[in-house]
This record gives sequence, structure tokens and C-alpha cells, in this order.
Amino acid sequence: MKEKIRVIQYGCGKMGRVFLRYLYEKGAEIVGAIDSNPAIVGKDVGEIAGLGFKLNIPVRSDAENVFKECDAHVCIISTLSLMEDVYEAFELAAKHGVNAISTCEEALYPWTTSPAITNKLDKLAKENNCTLAGSGYQDVYWGNLITTLAGSTHKIIKIHGSSSYNVEDYGIALAEVHGAGLTPEEFEENIVKNENLPSYMWNASEWLCSQFGWSIKSIEQKLVPIFHDKDIYSSTLGMTIKAGNALGMSAVVTIVTNQGPVLVTECIGKVYPEGEVDKNIWTIEGEPNTTVRIEQPATVELTCATTVNRIPQLIMSPAGYYTTEKMPNAKYITYPLNLYVDDLI
Repeated sequence: MKEKIRVIQYGCGKMGRVFLRYLYEKGAEIVGAIDSNPAIVGKDVGEIAGLGFKLNIPVRSDAENVFKECDAHVCIISTLSLMEDVYEAFELAAKHGVNAISTCEEALYPWTTSPAITNKLDKLAKENNCTLAGSGYQDVYWGNLITTLAGSTHKIIKIHGSSSYNVEDYGIALAEVHGAGLTPEEFEENIVKNENLPSYMWNASEWLCSQFGWSIKSIEQKLVPIFHDKDIYSSTLGMTIKAGNALGMSAVVTIVTNQGPVLVTECIGKVYPEGEVDKNIWTIEGEPNTTVRIEQPATVELTCATTVNRIPQLIMSPAGYYTTEKMPNAKYITYPLNLYVDDLI
């Protein structure tokens, strides 16, 4: 593909700022930027990305007009964490025939947790010849990494994964989905009793099963609040979380497959007390046993880099809602993004 890939960045907050810089540095042409935050609207994307110069592209709140006025190839959606919350952004991109990829955690594999929304988007994307998908940190570190390790395994009995992250790094939407700041009673009512709230490992575990070709016999999740014995200030929530209230939660998903292997996966998202760091630990039990442990993964940067690196594959994938376990493994982009796209596309 000879021309630069033209991109709209939808969401210019904590993660959007990283996206804007990565897109520029990977040779994309940023043609539009969307956000609803009055403190951001009107600012130039070069300023937001910390490039040291302007790109003459202001952040706008009128999303519909941005899509109408920009002849974009791709839109990155980095706003909220559930399909029902990013539906309008996906729909807008699909109506304009723009390929879209989102960091929405449920978007990684939403076929069973939001089937109506996903199938509606799938139909719309096919009608307008574009591709929709979800990606991010979990795409590689809960997905490609595990299936690659499995490629050196003779027999799998069980896969156990555990990943922790600081919700302060991602913005208020993710913090609220994890119940940060809630009293025990509020957590029970708003999080535990919300059967329509899939934890991020739910979707990632189904992604793994799909890539392995395993069918699911049973799946269940347990959402457990995490407390601390001291007050902790959250800059994302703009409040002090009192001792005894939830810093966040641990979500444990257990899948039993019809083929035999069992998956037990846990994600821990919370406001970190001083001294805690991110971790990602996975063990494949079988013949042989293998454990991989990643200390202090830069989850924000890894999320943004993975998503940007997926752009050429997104463009070249079949129209519709096309989840990334069907794509080749995410790969490092050495040259400008457009050089990885077939000229016939």
C-alpha cells in the first residue's frame, strides 16, 4: 500500500495520548481525533501526544462529522471496557466503511458475552466492506504468548493464568468496572450480582479456546473485591478510597473443555498500594510443565503497541467482526504501517 494509512483516534485520554504518538512514529497519517472531555477538545493532537509540534488536527467532540469529513482507513477506539459502551463508536465506523479496532476488553472475543451487539456489528461491517476487532495487552500476553508456548507442549491438562494491573493507568471507566471505591455492599450489588458483567479473563479464555479448537463444556466466574487496611488516594477517581472499601477486584474464570483441558484464569485490577507492580504469570500443566513470568509489564504501552501493530492485519482481514485469534500472531512493525498492507487491498 503506497499511501499512508489514515487513522482516526477515538478517545484521547490517558491511552489515546500514547496511541497518537505511536501512530505518528509508525508512519500513519492522523486525520481525526475524537473525545468528549472539554479539557481536551480543541487541543491539537501533536500537543496531546507530546510531539513538540502541531499536526493541525484538533480534538473534536462531534464524532459523526469527523467521520464524514475524514477519508480514514482505520479508527482506533480507546474509550470504555464493555461492548454496549463502545457500540456507538463501532457502529459509526462501520457505517462509514472505516475499519475499527478497540482496546475494549470485551471486544477481544465478545461472541458469547454480547452476541446481539456483535452480530449486529458483524452484519453492518460486511455490508460496508470493513473489519471490526478488539486487541490490546491481552491479545498477546493472555493470547498469542500462551498459544505459542502450547506449540512446544506434548499434552495439556490445565492452563493457569494470573495477571495484575493498576487501574489508575487506564482511566475512570476501567476503574469503575472493577468496583474501585465501592463499599462492600455497593460492590456486592453493582459488581457481584451483575451477571452481564464479563471479567476480562472471560473473553480472553474464550479467545484461547477458539484458537486451540476447544469447545466449552462449562464456564463460570467469581468476582472478589480487594480491600486494604489504609486509606489510598486515587487520582483517576479523584477521591480517597477509605480503608475497608474496594480498591478493585480479582476475577477468576474457570473453563472446562469437552476435549479435557481446564483453564483457570485470574485478572487482578485495582488501585495499587505503594510498592505493588504489575505481573503476568502463566503455567501450562501437562507434558512438560511450563511457566512464564513477566515482571512489571508496561501494560499501557504494550496495549497501545499491540493495537497499532495489528492495523495492517485488520485492514487485510475479511469484512465483518473478525476476532484476532483468526489473524496471524501480532508482529513487530519495523517500517511504516502502510508497507505491511497488500497493494490490492
